[in-house]
Amino acid sequence: MPFSPQPGSAGRSHSRYLAVLAAAVLPLTLAACTDNNAAAASGPIKVSSTNDACTLSTQTTKSGNLTFAIRNEGNQVTEFYLLAEDGLRIIAEVENIGPGLTRNLVVTAPAGKYTTACKPGMQGDGIRAAFEVTESGEKPAVDTNIKALTDKGTAQYLSYVKDQTEQLVAGTKEFATAYAAGDAAKARELYAATRMHWERIEPVAESFGDLDPKLDAREADLAPGEEWTGWHRAEKDLFPPAGFAALTAPEREKLAAQLVADTEDLAARTRTVELTADKLGNGAKELLDEVATGKVTGEEEIWSHTDLWDFQANVDGARIAFENLRPVLEQKNPELATSLDAKFAALQAELKQHARGEGFVYYNELSQDQVQKLASLVDALGEPLSHLTSAVVL
Repeated sequence: MPFSPQPGSAGRSHSRYLAVLAAAVLPLTLAACTDNNAAAASGPIKVSSTNDACTLSTQTTKSGNLTFAIRNEGNQVTEFYLLAEDGLRIIAEVENIGPGLTRNLVVTAPAGKYTTACKPGMQGDGIRAAFEVTESGEKPAVDTNIKALTDKGTAQYLSYVKDQTEQLVAGTKEFATAYAAGDAAKARELYAATRMHWERIEPVAESFGDLDPKLDAREADLAPGEEWTGWHRAEKDLFPPAGFAALTAPEREKLAAQLVADTEDLAARTRTVELTADKLGNGAKELLDEVATGKVTGEEEIWSHTDLWDFQANVDGARIAFENLRPVLEQKNPELATSLDAKFAALQAELKQHARGEGFVYYNELSQDQVQKLASLVDALGEPLSHLTSAVVL
């Protein structure tokens, strides 16, 4: 879920970015990917993603609520991004679109220049093109009650982001101190719990494009020659695979210092982030997509196997976004609110089965049946969650 940093915030990202969407209505500024099936009033902008092309039915449209209907006509899983003009900051995204499937992305977009990108195979920078939104001059009718609920939800989510970033900064400093000092046991103990604060607000962090790869790039995400910094480099050093050459003391000190500096930069930028209803709704879905594509597969924490900590944190973030939007949703689509309540509860109950102490069992201790059960519940929640943005925005 992409959020909107205010002007002045830089951005860049690797496989996911975030950016600025304007004026919608609700909290959580994650403008990310959502499978919203309701079309915007002017009709959806059709996107055909193949293995080597990304074709839109139009390269220009009027400002307001936009719906992109992305159909994967290739044979690889694909993604679609709406990026800011700089091509770095993510305004909104849809991930994990299987061959033959169509997913909708609802975005509230002000006039401006953008970049679109399809990413077949979910690798690289994607197939990009310029996209322009011109001023419509139309202001959507405002229901003052809905707007008040939306504003309240947005403010509540901003407070949540502030709290999580404060805890992330404090935890990162403690982790970095232990890691730089060579206290590997303490650093390993702090690793998963501290990262949960990051994972809960990941779409907001991703909206600042450049910080996500600095802090959370996995080794497999790196471009040739790209410097590897952040949590996962420390993870590999703390939970080394066979044959891995440990980092030297000066290398650890440098990595730890950079981790703290980038985290403090993140915290500072979140103080100016702008949240809207579409960003919240899309962000909630994006977090579930993160679970589906990285955590439930065990790919996120391939050395520490602490994927279930991340899993829980992503679910926490998605649930908080939903709950901040719930007052609006209950007025516009109470059946969807009821369905989401039930799906979140079922997933949480299953996740609780794998709790151990204050954390979880390691991913490599799960049986294939247990992984499949978790994956099925994520899929079951993802379907109704994909309708959240359109339900509250359109």
